[in-house]
Amino acid sequence: MITGVIDSSRRLAAGSLFGLAYGDALGKDTEFLTVAEIVRRYGPSGPRDLTGDPALVTDDTQMALAVGWALHDAPDWSPEVVEPLLRRRFLDWAASPDNNRAPGMTCLRACAELDRGVRWQEATVADSKGCGANMRVTPVGLLDVDLDTLAGLAQLQAGLTHGHPTALAASELTAYAVRLLREGAAPAQLPRLLTDRAREQRRVYRADWLGDLWQRPGMATPEEFIARGWDECLAVLGRLDAALAAPDDGGDPCRQTGEGWIAEEALATALFCAVRHADDPVAALARGATTAGDSDSIAALAGAFVGAAAGLPAWPTSWAARIEYADQLTTLAHAWD
Repeated sequence: MITGVIDSSRRLAAGSLFGLAYGDALGKDTEFLTVAEIVRRYGPSGPRDLTGDPALVTDDTQMALAVGWALHDAPDWSPEVVEPLLRRRFLDWAASPDNNRAPGMTCLRACAELDRGVRWQEATVADSKGCGANMRVTPVGLLDVDLDTLAGLAQLQAGLTHGHPTALAASELTAYAVRLLREGAAPAQLPRLLTDRAREQRRVYRADWLGDLWQRPGMATPEEFIARGWDECLAVLGRLDAALAAPDDGGDPCRQTGEGWIAEEALATALFCAVRHADDPVAALARGATTAGDSDSIAALAGAFVGAAAGLPAWPTSWAARIEYADQLTTLAHAWD
């Protein structure tokens, strides 16, 4: 693992959390547009400034805040303590009048079951690997915990709503990427480091965090279950390697790494944007927002990645006062910076 001295003056946790929200806000208005429509509206470089006062975000930021507050309120980060806190925060989100930003159906379905009080392993949508699993995991990557706890927390928060093994693996890799960047890894190193992690973890089923989630038709062992998720992540990381090795034509990265509606593609396409534009954080957001796929989630994760590496100074100073939920983002960032 790449390690380094965290420069608190750069406010890396703040950079990551605010970067997620900024990317979410920029992608909010482009999510259901074609690339041609986005270019006609914003020009070839895509959206590069926030709009509205405040600049509104989507369920991506709302659910990241739900995860963040559950972790913030936990006296310790064990599955027994964190699961009910996550459940409560997810249910509060589901019932909120502000939950009107085209929320994902998987999250809504799972929350309806969680609200009935059933075990989360039964409430989750077992066959879903939507990007709702990892669009919200950034706070896990900002915690000062060992890697086993990071992995368990990342997979648990995903599993409450998205029970597919790829949702679990992609969420762990997303949190691990944030962790690596905050510790000093260069964005260009991430594909290799994440590939190494996926290979190491391929048959590691975290029963203390996941319980009997693996038990379903067609699965003989928990190791077989989780390996499926890691294998799908390894496949998309291979596509990411190939895309980054080729000249950048400036077009839609979804053509190489997928449209981002599913967890592993959201991770890979956001990484593409973060790596290609590591020296221009706003361009990373704009590239993510100028896509034919799940633009808000791609741009949000790209912002979380670049912000974790470059810190709060990466972003225009005027944006912090304009983004929705700025007070909550600030409080959580201060807790972890």
